[in-house]
Amino acid sequence: MTTLFEKRLNHLRAEQQQLLDRPNEISGIGNGVYDRYKYPVLTAAHTPLSWRYDLDPATNPYLMERFGINATFNAGAIKLNGKYLMVVRVEGADRKSFFAVAESPDGINDFRFWDYPVELPETDEPDTNVYDMRLTAHEDGWIYGLFCTERRDPAAPAYDQSMAIAACGIARTRDLVKWERLADLATNSPQQRNVVLHPDFVEGKYALYTRPQDGFISAGTGGGIGFGLTDSMENAYVDHEIIIDNKNYHTVYEAKNGQGPTPIKTQKGWLHLAHGVRNTAAGLRYVLYMFMTDLHELTKVLYKPAGYFLAPEGEERTGDVSNVVFCNGWIKDDDDTVYIYYASSDTRMHVATSTVDKLLDYVINTPADGLRSASSVNTLYKIIDGNSGVLS
Repeated sequence: MTTLFEKRLNHLRAEQQQLLDRPNEISGIGNGVYDRYKYPVLTAAHTPLSWRYDLDPATNPYLMERFGINATFNAGAIKLNGKYLMVVRVEGADRKSFFAVAESPDGINDFRFWDYPVELPETDEPDTNVYDMRLTAHEDGWIYGLFCTERRDPAAPAYDQSMAIAACGIARTRDLVKWERLADLATNSPQQRNVVLHPDFVEGKYALYTRPQDGFISAGTGGGIGFGLTDSMENAYVDHEIIIDNKNYHTVYEAKNGQGPTPIKTQKGWLHLAHGVRNTAAGLRYVLYMFMTDLHELTKVLYKPAGYFLAPEGEERTGDVSNVVFCNGWIKDDDDTVYIYYASSDTRMHVATSTVDKLLDYVINTPADGLRSASSVNTLYKIIDGNSGVLS
């Protein structure tokens, strides 16, 4: 081993070890609903050196990166065997995404990738790209991973290499190590993104939250968070989608919206975390918002606070696709702590922590959107008047 190679390898190892060992800490006083943390929990630099480098000086004497990692983002999450696990979307420098599991002992610190990425089986129609897996521990005993599978649109002309079709891929596992691939979800919608499996049976069937859309990027006449049933997850087919949460003019979800992670069951209803998109002069802006549905009538929205729940701040605003936060994974712990894993700007993973009680308080007691400026002012007047004399 050459001196140059050895020095560089030692430097890379020391730098990564410092990153992995860095303790995280709550950032600022927050808004009372959740706590943000100072550092991202995962970045491209967290990926193992053995993925990115050929560590043999005979074949890589300059210790160059052989497989570049561009980003780690949009992770599903689950607690399994006492460990906090994320199934992360890892994107290489070649723009292809794949899944990899990262593990933490406490859900906030020391996230480390398993030695190998997920070996995901393919269907008879191979995926060009896979990403954004939602994890659901279902009543039937399986852990399901629902994700977006992307393939080039077969109707696209030869000169257009950007036209694609998005569908919902389905895999299941017991341990996040060995995965069984099932057929892609079939619906009557031209394209599907952001499909999430409900954790319980509904009338003896599997329930799915969908997001029908006309185009690969644009929701078109579709959009909104849908709901449908299928008899089986093997050759899953949803014949009818009911929109339970629609797009709405001049809101944070006016362009499109989609279900985030699997909803959390509480005594008062199902807590949902979703993403909303609006178009701005600087491009699409993604934020997170919440709502609650009835415990038994799953298509009935009981509460929906106005505006966003979480939006990008500081460095979260910059990255490959700027001004974006996205969440497809959260964990409710045994003590009702909720770990919210969100990505910023298609680049890195963060965590925010809250509790079931705080989230219920937020969803139930935060005013709904009046959909007009005058209504916002009326809401403020009520709050201000209610505060009169309280702090004097």
